[in-house]
Amino acid sequence: MTFRVSVLVPSYRRPESLTRCLAALHAQTRAPDEVIVGVREGDAATIAAAEASRLAGLPVRIAATSANGVVASMQAALDAASGDIIALTDDDARPFEHWIAGLLAHFDASPDIGGVGGRDWQPYERGNVTRVGIVQWFGRVIGNHHLGAGPARDVDVLKGANCSFRAPLLHAVGFDGRLLGEGAQMYWELGVCLPLRRAGWRLIYDPAVAVHHDVAPRHNDDNLHRGVFSEPPLTNAVHNETVELLEGRGPISRALYLTWAMLVGTKEGPGLAQHLRRVIHGDATAVGRWRASRAGRWSGAATARRSPRHLSVPPPIGR
Repeated sequence: MTFRVSVLVPSYRRPESLTRCLAALHAQTRAPDEVIVGVREGDAATIAAAEASRLAGLPVRIAATSANGVVASMQAALDAASGDIIALTDDDARPFEHWIAGLLAHFDASPDIGGVGGRDWQPYERGNVTRVGIVQWFGRVIGNHHLGAGPARDVDVLKGANCSFRAPLLHAVGFDGRLLGEGAQMYWELGVCLPLRRAGWRLIYDPAVAVHHDVAPRHNDDNLHRGVFSEPPLTNAVHNETVELLEGRGPISRALYLTWAMLVGTKEGPGLAQHLRRVIHGDATAVGRWRASRAGRWSGAATARRSPRHLSVPPPIGR
């Protein structure tokens, strides 16, 4: 099947990174049919970088929004997209030259594949793991997309720096406007991937369909995975994760998830056990992380309860 491909690149105040990203898209063996850069109004440097790439021959369009955060930028770009396949990457990523071709090969392989993504090679953290993109039954998320090795496999969640979806599905789900944060609005991927999985669609992670991820600094207070800790962005991140993981669960599953999250939690969003582990290891941020995590869990649970999304995602043909 011949697909029309739209690539969405949300970008904010990183024109040099964006220029490198767009150059990599221009060098694809299978060219994108359109590239839509999601920007904030008034970000003149980002707009200029996108325009320069358009003048160089890349089919770039700009979708602007007055709202803060990556969700609004991506939604503006999605609303402007016309492709059959919608691919997304970060402005600080540089897709390998066969990236688009590799994504499309999987969509061609089976009609029940709703999304495809791959590895984002990072400069400072290397290694190979096999467990990637898993959401365990009680709610723990195992990412590792930047470390995945081996053959292509089915997963529960893809990573925003390297993912793609069938356009009707992504338009049906959209990007979740309930999420908090001024910049990255972490865990937005859960709000796209989990509804597709619940509807019966397959998501494929293929380490060979890769991007270089340069991990540039962010210009908002949300550098949690980049060596910086601050309580407000961690509260926002835990809120977002909680909202998406509670979505679609019944009362018992919700109670089990919240019990696990508050008593155990993760290293990034600690519950009591992970908090004590940090205290024992002398982590000076332990109290702040626990306080932020508790606030995020409760506020996320309240958001999920008060403002549920009512999505209508078509199932795969034959299901």
